[in-house]
Amino acid sequence: MKFCARTDFADEARVMQLEDDTSGELKGVEAEEWEDEHGIRTTYVRITHSEGAEKLGKPCGRYVTVDISGDVQLDQSLYEAACRVCAKELSKLLDSVDDGTVLVVGLGNRNITADAVGPKCVSSVLVTRHLLEYMPEEIDSRLRSVCAVTPGVLGLTGIETSEIIKALAEKTKPSAIIAIDALCSRRMERISRTIQFADSGITPGAGVGNARMALNRESLGVPVIAIGVPTVIDAATIAGDTIDLIVEDLKENAKENLPLYKLLSVIVEEDKYSMIKQILNSDYGDFVVTPKEIDTTVERLAEIIANAINIALHKGITLQDIDKYK
Repeated sequence: MKFCARTDFADEARVMQLEDDTSGELKGVEAEEWEDEHGIRTTYVRITHSEGAEKLGKPCGRYVTVDISGDVQLDQSLYEAACRVCAKELSKLLDSVDDGTVLVVGLGNRNITADAVGPKCVSSVLVTRHLLEYMPEEIDSRLRSVCAVTPGVLGLTGIETSEIIKALAEKTKPSAIIAIDALCSRRMERISRTIQFADSGITPGAGVGNARMALNRESLGVPVIAIGVPTVIDAATIAGDTIDLIVEDLKENAKENLPLYKLLSVIVEEDKYSMIKQILNSDYGDFVVTPKEIDTTVERLAEIIANAINIALHKGITLQDIDKYK
């Protein structure tokens, strides 16, 4: 059995499944990929069948992953391009939603940097529901009714996030809900450089192995668009990848007929993930790792997502217009 890492990304789950499936095909899973002039790579995965959903461990739906290879902290043109790409892909997922109110939910714990992308994003979302209700004659006709909330986490509120969102949905009656949360990636280079959009909903806490009740159309009665950013990676994944690299390097210097080569070949094929998880979790609990510069990258990615939401929801609004409303 090959190494199987934890991931919240549909495209990563697809790649890992294909590595174990020699046929090169997955029933009920469609995928395509493209890259623009700024080097921003977009991957589209659509799960259309229950068999594909079971193999990938994701519900049926559309999953769009935007990979930003450059530094959005220093490159303003790349930052603006990323906002536009994300807004375009979000608009596609909202294509069947009517012009009613949209509820934006920032999931996560504001007090933990790696889990604060949702709350930080909501603070930059252009909320208009109250303005359209109380002073509609003063509001730009391009603005749509948007409300937003950061419900916190169970450990701080004593209330399940799903209960809060359901109660708010019953009161505000939104046409759709957009939920933003931190995710877990299988690849280190993706941390704080990738954004996933999905119309299948989201399960808060799944990225760190603490899954709560799912937020989706079935539980809330309206379409739920999930937006996620990988801010952590499973420590067992890093350990497993490191072992693979060391073993492959040793294999290159071992002759095929030597016992050492055969032993290393067996090690590579063993299910290291379960063994590593058992060792890491035996005394200290479940480990996830985040980069030391996570505070600045979370701030920037939260801005990109917020701008994408603002542009996608308020038709005709540009990045320059958004600055006027801040």
